[in-house]
Amino acid sequence: MAEASFAPNDLLVSDVPVITRNITIASGQDLKRGAVLGAITASDKYVLSAAAAADGSEVPSLVLAFDVDASAADVVAAAYASGAFDSTKLILGAGHTAATVEAAFREASAPLYVRVLK
Repeated sequence: MAEASFAPNDLLVSDVPVITRNITIASGQDLKRGAVLGAITASDKYVLSAAAAADGSEVPSLVLAFDVDASAADVVAAAYASGAFDSTKLILGAGHTAATVEAAFREASAPLYVRVLK
């Protein structure tokens, strides 16, 4: 069984309520806390969201709550379904910016917010 680890890094900001849910991370990935995830439509497994993907995962939908090594097999992990995040701490897939991720969260009416801190 794979293990997840937690390393605080000030990812969460603001007083927005934090809600997590368990999801399946697709095998073949080693992801860090703060990775912006998208769901593969056919399997409902999550991967690092990349803007050029064409399998549903191009739409950012959750933020990974803990480091997860799914290199060898799928892993069930916690992801944030609600919260506000420091834009500099998010791990973005190819083609995404803090603005495009925030726009995707707004379009989905998700209670996830990207904050640009100064």
